[in-house]
Amino acid sequence: MNHFPVFLDLKNRHCLVVGGGSVATRKVNNLLNANANIVVISPHCSDDLRHLAESKKIQILQRNYESSDIMRAFLVVAATDDPKVNAAIAKDCDVANIMVNVADNPELCSFIFPSVLDRSPVTIAISTGGASPVLARQLRMKLETMIPPACGRLAAITEEYREKVKAHFPKQEQRKKFWENALKGAFSELVYAGQDDSARALLDDALNKQQDENPVGEVYLVGAGPGDPDLLTLKAIRLMQQADVMVYDRLVSKPILDMANKNAERLYVGKEKDNHAVPQDKINDLLVKLAQQGKRVLRLKGGDPFIFGRGGEEIETLAENNIPFQVVPAITAASGCSSYAGIPLTHRDYAQSVTFATGHLKDGSINLNWQQLTQKNHTIVFYMGLTGISVISEQLQAHGLSGDTPAALVEQGTTRNQRVHIGTVASLPQLVIDSKVRAPTLTIIGEVVKLHDKLHWYKPERHVQETEFSRNKS
Repeated sequence: MNHFPVFLDLKNRHCLVVGGGSVATRKVNNLLNANANIVVISPHCSDDLRHLAESKKIQILQRNYESSDIMRAFLVVAATDDPKVNAAIAKDCDVANIMVNVADNPELCSFIFPSVLDRSPVTIAISTGGASPVLARQLRMKLETMIPPACGRLAAITEEYREKVKAHFPKQEQRKKFWENALKGAFSELVYAGQDDSARALLDDALNKQQDENPVGEVYLVGAGPGDPDLLTLKAIRLMQQADVMVYDRLVSKPILDMANKNAERLYVGKEKDNHAVPQDKINDLLVKLAQQGKRVLRLKGGDPFIFGRGGEEIETLAENNIPFQVVPAITAASGCSSYAGIPLTHRDYAQSVTFATGHLKDGSINLNWQQLTQKNHTIVFYMGLTGISVISEQLQAHGLSGDTPAALVEQGTTRNQRVHIGTVASLPQLVIDSKVRAPTLTIIGEVVKLHDKLHWYKPERHVQETEFSRNKS
C-alpha cells in the first residue's frame, strides 16, 4: 500500500491552492465540498474561481506565489502551469512538514485526491495512487450504480438510534446482531423507498420486542425484463444480490440468474402452457411461507411483473397475510423486444396508439375485443400468442384488418439468440411453421413493422448450441 487511506476534517481549516486554471478550479471545488477555508494565489484566475470569490466562498490573492504563503496552511495544492513553481511549492511544504498535492506529479505529493463517491455521511474514496485517475473515476461510476443515493440517509438514521440501541442492548455483540439484522432487512429497504418515518417505526418496534422473536421476512417481486441482463434496473440488481432465497420462472435467462446472490437457495416454479411446474396458488403460498420464516425472498419474474406476469395475484396473497413486499418494475417484453428488433411501437407516420394483448386467457381461450384491435394507425403486441397464432390471424382479418398488414415475430428478443421473422397477418401461421419459431416469442402487428429493415440495429452473433431459456428444473 503506497498511500495510507485517511479522511480529513477540513471544516474551517485553512487550505491554500496555488494556480488559477481549470485544474486549480477542480481542486478548489473538491475542497469546498469539505467546507474548507480556501485561499487561491495566482496572477490570473478562471471565471469560475472569480465567481466563487465574488460570492465570498473563497479568497483570491492575485499575485505570484511566495514561500511564506504556506505558513498558515493546513494543506497546500500546487496547480500552476509551471513545473518549477510546483516543485518549489512542494519543497517548501516538505521542509515545513505541511501536506501538499502537486497536480499531475504524484512523486512530489504527500497526499493525493481520490475519486469520491459522496453519500454523506457515507463517503467512499477510490485511488490508484496517481497511476490512473481515469480508472479511479470509472470504478467510482460503477459504485454509483451499486450504492443507492439514500445510503446517506440510512447512515444518518442509524446514528440517530445509536444511543437508544446502546441503552437497550448492554453488550456489544447484542448491538452488532441487532444492526446486522436491521440493515439487511425491511428497515433499510424502507429508507431506500423514501419511507423514513416507517423505517423509524420499524426500529422502535424491533427494540420493543423480545430479542428471541423471529422477525417476518420480506418478498421482492422483481421484474427480470425480456432477457438482456443490461436492461435490469439498479434496484433489481441490489435486491437480487441480498436475497436469501430465489423463486424464479421459466422466462428468466441464465445470465440474469447468475447475477443473483450465489448463496441464495433457488426454487424453480416455471410455468408454460399446459405444463405448470408449480400451480399459481402454490407459488403464492410458498412466498408467504418463506417470508414467515424470516427470509428475504426474491420472486424473479420474466418481463414486468404487472404486465401479464400475474404479479398482482401474488402480492394480493402477501397483503392478506401481512407480509412486507416490494415491487420492482422492469422493461416489459413489448418495449424491449420491439426496441431490439428496430420496430418502434408508435411513429407519427404509422401508428399513434398501441395495445398490449395476451395470446391466451386463464381458461386457454383467446376472447379479445377484436374490433378495437383492428383500428387504423394502431400497433398490436401479442404476448404468449404463439400457440394461438392461427386464431389471432383469422380473427383480425375477420374483423377488418387487411391480411397484408405487416407483422413480426420476435423470438428470444434482446438475447444473443434473438431472431426476427417478418411477414403479414395472413402469413403468420405458416411463418411460424416454416421458421420453426419457438417460445418465448412476441408478435407485433402494424405498419410500424415496415421500419424493421431500416432500423434494425441489434445483430448479435447467434449461439445455436446455447439456449438462453433452457433451465435445470431440478
